[in-house]
Amino acid sequence: MVELRKHARVSGADRERLKADLKRRYSSGESIRELALATGRSYGFVHRLLQEAGALLRPRGRARKTAAG
Repeated sequence: MVELRKHARVSGADRERLKADLKRRYSSGESIRELALATGRSYGFVHRLLQEAGALLRPRGRARKTAAG
């Protein structure tokens, strides 16, 4: 995981590493909220980086159980 100072601007190679790390973790099942909490960044910041990284974003809300299942 990329180490971040709170409120520090993230740019260049650090931003690229952070985007790749967030995308990998998000693809593995972590939520945007969990990633934001783990990095000390806002939901919006993490969401924006995931979009920049080309991550396929899941729909909002948790998966629901079906009546059959």
